[in-house]
Amino acid sequence: MGLGAWLVYEKMAAAMAHGMCSATWRLGHHLPGLRGGMAGLLMARGCFSRSGVVASRPVSTPGVGVRGYLNVPGREIPRSHLYLQRSESRAPLAPYSPQTWRRGYRTGWWQESGVSGRRSWGIMVILGGALGVLQTLKYSLGEERAEEDLQVTDGNLQLTLYQYKTCPFCSKVRAFLDYYQVPHEIVEVNPVLRREIKFSSYRKVPILLVNAGSPIQLNDSSVIISVMKTFLVSKMKSLEELVSYYPSMKATDDRGKEVIQYNNKYWLMLDERETGRVYPSKESQVEEMKWRRWTDDWLVHLISPNVYRTPREALSSFDYIVREGNFGTIEGLFAKYIGAAAMFVIGKRLKSRHHLEDDVRQDLYKAANDWVAAIGKNRPFLGGSEPNLADLAVYGVLRVMEGLESFNDMMSNTKIKPWYQRMTSAVNHC
Repeated sequence: MGLGAWLVYEKMAAAMAHGMCSATWRLGHHLPGLRGGMAGLLMARGCFSRSGVVASRPVSTPGVGVRGYLNVPGREIPRSHLYLQRSESRAPLAPYSPQTWRRGYRTGWWQESGVSGRRSWGIMVILGGALGVLQTLKYSLGEERAEEDLQVTDGNLQLTLYQYKTCPFCSKVRAFLDYYQVPHEIVEVNPVLRREIKFSSYRKVPILLVNAGSPIQLNDSSVIISVMKTFLVSKMKSLEELVSYYPSMKATDDRGKEVIQYNNKYWLMLDERETGRVYPSKESQVEEMKWRRWTDDWLVHLISPNVYRTPREALSSFDYIVREGNFGTIEGLFAKYIGAAAMFVIGKRLKSRHHLEDDVRQDLYKAANDWVAAIGKNRPFLGGSEPNLADLAVYGVLRVMEGLESFNDMMSNTKIKPWYQRMTSAVNHC
């Protein structure tokens, strides 16, 4: 157990002991023979400060008075007198003598409450302390058990990623899983028939299927990444619970088409302590979310217009897609030539829809340099010394162009190459 965790448990033990002893105070106040002894419980009600003994609040029980003496080894604390309220009809408190100094505190109620009262009082103090310790241990063991359960669950999780290898959104998820070394299987989906995902009403990729006792299906690349990152960090939340934090909503896009949206998909569902472990500052959290959104809303839309910019590039791109994808022989021939011609036309439409320049390379170059400028000169990644989720998203999207003319042009005409090489080493753990 680390020092930070131990300090948390120590604070919780103090809070629980305070609560238990407060309950004992209220119980004892109603028992005959103990009314005069309530002041003895002032230790549990915050009466002792670092500088001596102070009263937390007046007590209205007649005849209650206490003279408090505190002795802490290695520290000289002046003798102090705590006066709560004492009836004139009561006998005065026993005077202080050096022989009684180390007894802690002295009251007159012990002699006055009788044998039965003293027994009851002793039982309640022991019970209160025992319950406080029990609750603290219970919480501590609960956290340790949760961590053990997480480790077991991590070992038993079976992840299957349904993808198109050349899809930028699928590449984002692969980059995340590879970087965090999350074991997973890959199923390459046939883009024409999509038989591999016939089990799903959601007909897009990526789909991450998680077998954690019962199958859990995660859709949308950014949701998949946020859920899995939260699951890796959080020690107290199950995967089923985390999925419920990312509800899907139907909406209409600017073309009037019904789409599914996840408004909180860039958030990690962490508590304050977990958030502090992931993000060194609030600004770094906001920055990561901003550039993850930028990747989905802008960068990804530059890929198709660039890789299908000319008929030659479109044919070269589809040759790569067919070679890496799950196509049959006939499907591959049709896809290579008919698909290339179709995507050349679609690429022009995408250029118009997203208001790109006539030479779409310029938009790609600018996006790459904007990203490098956001990282700055003093850190290797946007996440600092290590990649964050925005680094992985940008890298995943750009990686699908590797081997194509557009990728080579981007490496030669922008400042992104050093960062990209660092990311390749980080993701592949070179």
